[in-house]
Amino acid sequence: MATTPRNTIVKGRRHGGFTFAELLATVVLIGIIMPVAMRTIALCTSLAGMSRKETEAASLARTRLTELVTSGDWQSGGRAGDFGSDWPGYRWTVEASNWTGSVVSQIDLSVHWQSQGRDRSVTLSTLAYVEDE
Repeated sequence: MATTPRNTIVKGRRHGGFTFAELLATVVLIGIIMPVAMRTIALCTSLAGMSRKETEAASLARTRLTELVTSGDWQSGGRAGDFGSDWPGYRWTVEASNWTGSVVSQIDLSVHWQSQGRDRSVTLSTLAYVEDE
């Protein structure tokens, strides 16, 4: 019985490697999948940035609303402003309206900013007793 050496190619069988057609199919498949994957990554990054901005705006609104209510400036103070150089691009407005008669007022504080060329805003509301002077 004759044996063949290990390095000898037996007719009809190949050992290892890829054919040109397999490599070409792989490149085409990657060419189709990569743009979709990159667009998905860009969209996720954009949404994460928008979410971060919205979270920052809500935190700024909460802080400013607390300051206005505790100091009583919502009754007589400024109705708009910004957050200085610490938070550039964010500005706030406040509106107070009677909620039930003259005893309680509703205070709405909105924080505005620009994102992707569009105006965005977050509004927080609270109730406060009107102090008689």
